[in-house]
Amino acid sequence: PCSLVFPRNWYHVRVSDMQDPYAFAPQVGGYGPPPSVQQFPYPMVPYDIAQGYVMPPAQFGVQQPYPMAVVPAPPPPPGEDNPDLYIPDIVKQFITHFYTQVMDKNMEEILKLYENDFRRLSERWFTEFPWPEAERIAQFVNNDECFLILYKELYFRHIYAYHQPTIDHRFDSYYNYCDLFEKILNSDTPLPYELPNQWLWDIIDEFLYQFQSFVQFRSKLKARTTEDIETLKANPKVWSIHSVLNVFYSLVRVSRINQQLEVFQKGLDPSEVAGDFGNHSLYKNLGYFSLIGLLRLHIQLGDYYNALDSVRNVTISKKVLANTRVPASQIALYYYVGFCYLMMRRYQDTIRVFSHIIVFIQRAKQHFPPKSYQLDQVVKQNDQMLMILAMVLTLCPQHVDESVSTQLKQEKHAEKIAKLQKGDLSTYAEIFKWACPKFVSPIPPVYDGLPENYNKEATNQQCEVFVSEIDQQLFLPTVKSYLKFYTTMPMQKLAAFMDEDVDKLTEELLCFKHKTKCLVCTTKGINPLSGELQLASDLDFYIDGDMIHTADTKVARRYGDFFIRQIQKLDEILVQGRRKLPTGR
Repeated sequence: PCSLVFPRNWYHVRVSDMQDPYAFAPQVGGYGPPPSVQQFPYPMVPYDIAQGYVMPPAQFGVQQPYPMAVVPAPPPPPGEDNPDLYIPDIVKQFITHFYTQVMDKNMEEILKLYENDFRRLSERWFTEFPWPEAERIAQFVNNDECFLILYKELYFRHIYAYHQPTIDHRFDSYYNYCDLFEKILNSDTPLPYELPNQWLWDIIDEFLYQFQSFVQFRSKLKARTTEDIETLKANPKVWSIHSVLNVFYSLVRVSRINQQLEVFQKGLDPSEVAGDFGNHSLYKNLGYFSLIGLLRLHIQLGDYYNALDSVRNVTISKKVLANTRVPASQIALYYYVGFCYLMMRRYQDTIRVFSHIIVFIQRAKQHFPPKSYQLDQVVKQNDQMLMILAMVLTLCPQHVDESVSTQLKQEKHAEKIAKLQKGDLSTYAEIFKWACPKFVSPIPPVYDGLPENYNKEATNQQCEVFVSEIDQQLFLPTVKSYLKFYTTMPMQKLAAFMDEDVDKLTEELLCFKHKTKCLVCTTKGINPLSGELQLASDLDFYIDGDMIHTADTKVARRYGDFFIRQIQKLDEILVQGRRKLPTGR
């Protein structure tokens, strides 16, 4: 099912018709690009467009640039015994070069091949068909077991991204991850490999995504065949929650990443407690990313306390954000930590965390590969956090960064924000279901008599909890609006305004006191579970007998900081303007 079958509607392309002839192939007879064309580090065989076959290397004397024009790939060479299994020479050369760089630990070149060339080859050759199976490319990489496992990780990831994975793909991908983590964890000494941080993060992120996808897959019985259901029943341990948790906790334990982070926060040398495995960059980074993986997984299970406890030693600060080499990992960290705070009713911390990461995303988007799934994911998470922030600011109004406020005022958000301010519970539920992580059930379902939409059961339960909490707070703005007009007010007078009896009003005032006090992190970079009880509202009150005494706790805005920032911006504009003026003026 994974063999390559090329369509038969190929056609020839004249080089003279192409905007950049060297982006695909040289003209027949002209075998080399001009010196200005950047050469690739491995020899590229040029294509003879007129004949439709790969020219032998002996016919040209220079390297050929990567053929990346958006045109149909050439057909298999005439006379190919097995055209369905044909692997283009350029793909063979890419795989061979990729293997060589991994063996040589050339991190810069590995990152380039992984992030750029693999994606371009996928778009060029494999949009309709998967990459060649590992068995078919093994001869090009000396049958290296470890590299073939890494290749299969990319192979299955491409299937998930570009195609529709079958149940066999899902099972085989799981077993390949088992082989990968077994190689990493069951070795007496650290493996002699190094991979870019971005690739390591993507391994952890994709592992969790495929687990989540499998849980959704097994819960949609209407789309499953009888054979698929029998296979699922016979293999309850495939993609089980215990195996996924075991991988993350084992990586954390072997890398001793928690001990390293604790020592680092004290200003000491982490290498002293890291051990042989923890001092190896492969294990250290996998351990760090596994902490974020545990954060995400515990949230998907609805366990918010253990989720935050998983990252108790991870520093969450603007300084770490500014220096990160893997922006996607930090964006995920902030998104899931902020969502935890939302569900734990720590609204001020939610606003702080989301405000920081939304500002960061605006600066970091340009560093993601264009038209990549990473960029699409970041843009989506940015919109999700904006809508969560809109809900929280409705419940707990406070000042946010100007750039964040500008995004919230966009026209596409205006209608929903207006409904939130009116207390529309259906809008809260709609936004929650769209912006929340994909919740999963920790156990396989009972396949006989499974209810319809069972795959949405976990999300619906969390949504009910959230909406129930919101429903308890809808009366708070009304009470607050009356209390703001008075410094003292008799209980009976307020009860008359609200058309309620005194006993009911007393319950609501006690609820007001409870809901407007929450834990707030007061020290940056410390355990996210820690905090002090603080008032989340700009108004406080106490009851003395039958009288309500109110006090406005709102701190006056410091206008000096605002004007200083505007003066600095104006100064920067003037400096840039002077640079653009012609010389002599």
